[in-house]
Amino acid sequence: MNDAALPFESYGVSHKGCVRQLNEDSYLIEPRSGLWLVADGMGGHDAGEIASASIVEHLATIGIASSAPDLRARFEDRLSRAHAEIRGISAARGVTIGSTVAALLAMDGRFACLWSGDSRVYLVRNGSISQISRDHTEVQELLDRGMITPSEARSWPRRNVITRAVGVSDDIVIDFQQGEVLPGDIFVLSTDGLTAHVTDAEIQAAVVSAAPQTACKKLLATVLERGGTDNVTIVLVRSKVGHNGRSAGPGAYRSEG
Repeated sequence: MNDAALPFESYGVSHKGCVRQLNEDSYLIEPRSGLWLVADGMGGHDAGEIASASIVEHLATIGIASSAPDLRARFEDRLSRAHAEIRGISAARGVTIGSTVAALLAMDGRFACLWSGDSRVYLVRNGSISQISRDHTEVQELLDRGMITPSEARSWPRRNVITRAVGVSDDIVIDFQQGEVLPGDIFVLSTDGLTAHVTDAEIQAAVVSAAPQTACKKLLATVLERGGTDNVTIVLVRSKVGHNGRSAGPGAYRSEG
């Protein structure tokens, strides 16, 4: 299969930002496998970089799935292997390390998003943006309980405290959403280094009428112009107009077994 035959076009960028000395983010683009992801490592020194890189290294072996359920099963298997490896490194070093992950799976005209932590997946469809993922953070939990308002959340002092990550707890817990891919859909995967400086409306405006490469570079430039206080990683995936992928039907990405 050549690139022209693929139903998606995609591009990714990653930068350490203007403050951090090391980039602990990683990303993966595997269009032939139907997989894209970003990962934001944490743990201090080079440990965060090791954690996010472990996720990418294991998921890069996902191969070509036979069906949408097989693709999800392969994803969960590789992520579990990365989780175990990160846990082993944590035990050996006597420190807690881990990584967020936000992934897009696409096959047979359907998509699935899986995530743990505060890296995000957005969908831009028909000129409107929606956040598919839901942050696993302390501030999101407070919002959900009605204990703080959205305006208070934007300046909450512990707004970056995450409640889930790969490699941190004994068991790996990921959330999941799925749907149909429509021609022209744009998926935006990003670490929180993007959303710390760029609003949802600005993300939408940047991606809606530009090729993924152009949009990624524009968003990165905006982050850096505004101070880039964290590592930033952006992956854009656009469904090509006129794609006639087969629908796998409801529940396409439910795991087998």
